[in-house]
Amino acid sequence: MSVLNNSEVKLFLLIGIPGLEHAHIWFSIPICLMYLVAIMGNCTILFIVKTEPSLHEPMYYFLAMLAVSDMGLSLSSLPTMLRIFLFNAMGISPNACFAQEFFIHGFTVMESSVLLIMSLDRFLAIHNPLRYSSILTSNRVAKMGLISAIRSILLVIPLPFTLRRLKYCQKNLLSHSYCLHQDTMKLACSDNKTNVIYGFFVALCTMLDLALIVLSYVLILKTILSITSLAERLKALNSCVSHICAVLTFYVPIITLAAMHRFAKHKSPLVVILIADMFLLVPPFMNPIVCCVKTRQIREKILGKLLNVCGR
Repeated sequence: MSVLNNSEVKLFLLIGIPGLEHAHIWFSIPICLMYLVAIMGNCTILFIVKTEPSLHEPMYYFLAMLAVSDMGLSLSSLPTMLRIFLFNAMGISPNACFAQEFFIHGFTVMESSVLLIMSLDRFLAIHNPLRYSSILTSNRVAKMGLISAIRSILLVIPLPFTLRRLKYCQKNLLSHSYCLHQDTMKLACSDNKTNVIYGFFVALCTMLDLALIVLSYVLILKTILSITSLAERLKALNSCVSHICAVLTFYVPIITLAAMHRFAKHKSPLVVILIADMFLLVPPFMNPIVCCVKTRQIREKILGKLLNVCGR
């Protein structure tokens, strides 16, 4: 469905799963469960880190920051995803679309920043364990978190304003279940060169984070290989597993989606939608699970809280 005359578009149309609209209600069950697990899991991590003094250390503060960005991603996409899959309500006003795009991209950049900070944390913990606590003080951790949040806002805040100045005349059908900058700007019938350039700049900043994360792991691997004890090597590697999983679940869908938008001429709409939904559903869903499985201290604290509740 699209607007056929040259009047300005008043409503954008989001999309569920093409050809399977009749089954949206069934798709809503796993989607709702994933959102529920993501929100409850990340809230649990935030609660445990806040209430347990023994977890007031840099690594756990960074896990809390990751939980905040995951919560933001989940809550940013939740309204439109549920409206589409529960009620088949596809319409969204341009201003609501621009607002959602701001929050989705903002928390995406924030998560990228947090993953970069966490890679620095792992490098310091492995390379210089004796000075780790003196380098990463609580004050410095708080400043790093604040800088990552400010960076995210400053990078993303121009996006909705550059989208709003465009004219949308004929096309109004988006290709996802939520609004993305690169998707929305393609609907414009006016010159969107500024959006293309600035969108590329924001994507480049995110890719720079990834490049620095890779560099951190090259240095981490170099440090691990210099350790003589095999047991210590394995212990050091094991401390990085949850972070590596978070990096992969976050960057693989986003890089694939960006590449398909920019380079794939005959891309399958179904594949694009599935990857786009994975981008917002999988990291917030998986990160708290991996965190609880691989981080013994958090796992023990959560089990302790559950046992105390059950014992009352």
